[in-house]
Amino acid sequence: MLHRGRYLEFRIDTVARPDGSLRRREVAGHPGAVAIVAVDAEDRIVLVRQFRSATGHALLEIPAGTLEVDADGVVEDPLGAARRELEEETGLRAGSWTALSRFYTAPGFTDELMHLYLATGLAAVGAGALPPDDDESIEVVRLALHDALAAVDRGEIVDAKSIVGILWVARPARGA
Repeated sequence: MLHRGRYLEFRIDTVARPDGSLRRREVAGHPGAVAIVAVDAEDRIVLVRQFRSATGHALLEIPAGTLEVDADGVVEDPLGAARRELEEETGLRAGSWTALSRFYTAPGFTDELMHLYLATGLAAVGAGALPPDDDESIEVVRLALHDALAAVDRGEIVDAKSIVGILWVARPARGA
């Protein structure tokens, strides 16, 4: 173990390969995360624009967040986290939730497992909504599916979870 932070741990694992040789691998341990494709009554996808320090600029993304870990090491339920993140980042709650997929974000160096959900039947929470995290400054953006797909094609939406989520909900529209 090299470092254990609030959500991430950095370690060096020794891995036995099929031929019996040993290799060292640097791994970023992560509790997992959720991402939400929220679709409103006008069939627009709800996105958030927020600054990402790792990239040095703001990204247009689907709402998402890390699973919280309590003091006893218990990891938050993914659907509960998705409900929380949607409200914190957009001020919305969903009447219907569908689990779409799970995928590893970058399995070459992290064990982060992303849980992807579809949220529909959206309603504004109004006063008393869960606020964004202290370090978040978020702008909510709504795009029709064809505009979101065009934003992916133009390179305006560049993070993997958002591309996966948008393409996932576009599958039926494309006849897949």
